[in-house]
Amino acid sequence: MAVAILKGTIVSAPALGKLDVAENGYLIAEDGRITGVFPVLPEQYAGAPVEDFGDALILQSFADLHLHAPQYPMLGMGMDLPLLDWLNAYAFPTEARFADPDYAREIYQGLARELVENGTTRVCMFSSLHRQATLILMEELEKAGVTGYVGKVNMDRNALPGVLEETTEDSMGETLRWLEECQDLRHIKPMLTPRFTPSCTDGLMAFLGRLAAERGLPVQSHLSENRAEMDWVRELHPDCRQYWETYAKYGMWNDRTVMAHCVWSDQRERQAMRDAGVTMVHCPDSNQNLCSGVAPVRAMLNEGGKVALGSDIAGGDHLCMFDVTAAALRASKARRVLDNWETDFLTVPEAWFLATSSGAAFFGEQPGFAPGNPLHAIVLDDSRLPQPHPLTPAERLERCVYLRQKDAVRAVWSAGRKVFSAE
Repeated sequence: MAVAILKGTIVSAPALGKLDVAENGYLIAEDGRITGVFPVLPEQYAGAPVEDFGDALILQSFADLHLHAPQYPMLGMGMDLPLLDWLNAYAFPTEARFADPDYAREIYQGLARELVENGTTRVCMFSSLHRQATLILMEELEKAGVTGYVGKVNMDRNALPGVLEETTEDSMGETLRWLEECQDLRHIKPMLTPRFTPSCTDGLMAFLGRLAAERGLPVQSHLSENRAEMDWVRELHPDCRQYWETYAKYGMWNDRTVMAHCVWSDQRERQAMRDAGVTMVHCPDSNQNLCSGVAPVRAMLNEGGKVALGSDIAGGDHLCMFDVTAAALRASKARRVLDNWETDFLTVPEAWFLATSSGAAFFGEQPGFAPGNPLHAIVLDDSRLPQPHPLTPAERLERCVYLRQKDAVRAVWSAGRKVFSAE
């Protein structure tokens, strides 16, 4: 039996707005799964090797539930355009380059490495429509130690004809072939990915819904991100009163569904998400950059909805989830102002929960460093920061969220495996 024992200042998020802290504590895993957090080393582990990180913070690693891998090369570009214009001017032409497998390999190696170095170990990720590039992405994530889901994007209309668009038949055939070819991967699994309703014909949506049901596959897409997008969806589906119904009518609306943005989801749409168990992914950087709006995250949480965070690169301009967590905090304060001070903004422990435990729940984990969870952890050394007074662990966590520190991540574990060490 393999035992991993990490010693340091252990901070985890067991519930929304709560932090569990064990200073000079021990986080222990056996065969890659957590057995517990202990104030002193249990007797049965006496003599076992301990990785002692001193006073460094030992935190849960991040779950990024929405990002576009082929947009990684264009981070920080086109931020003056609204969503639909940005897609046509920047995103679609950039994604078209992934028809070249060599280019895909080069880009995806860098993406996988940067994810792990920044402490993101679980993902729900969009590839492009290219089957071979999608397999390369999955392979590189697997090699780097990332876990989670990747989707070959389906889009058979309203893109760039002849450059970034499939026929319906090709989209179906390539999806089936991709599903057969990625079966041997252990930690990265397939996720059906209709890009968004305007990109998929009714026939393709029906096919994906049947495939999800037949094979028990999860689904990811976009929902109510932008007003112009929503108007377009109403034109394409006049039989649907709201955007979410365009997924529900094809069987892609359940507790294995992830929907990004939901900026303009009203109470009825939020109720539909809650009733079906759909996870909403808040992408604050992207929503601000593309002027989409400010999602009603507090309302969703108060109503009992599932909310996680996503970097949404490259609409979002930060891959590091510390930055995304800080962006979620700022967005919630903007929402409070927009709501005439009638809603509360997020606190740091709440935003940290969304970035870690809430996203991890989609992968079947319990909140915090719960016994039985796979070990997903970051060791963060903040000792080089000046201190105005002796800081509590909660204050140190707040500072780490808001203040980026060069080379602060010292080690990362993913699914029980040490996947990064700065030594």
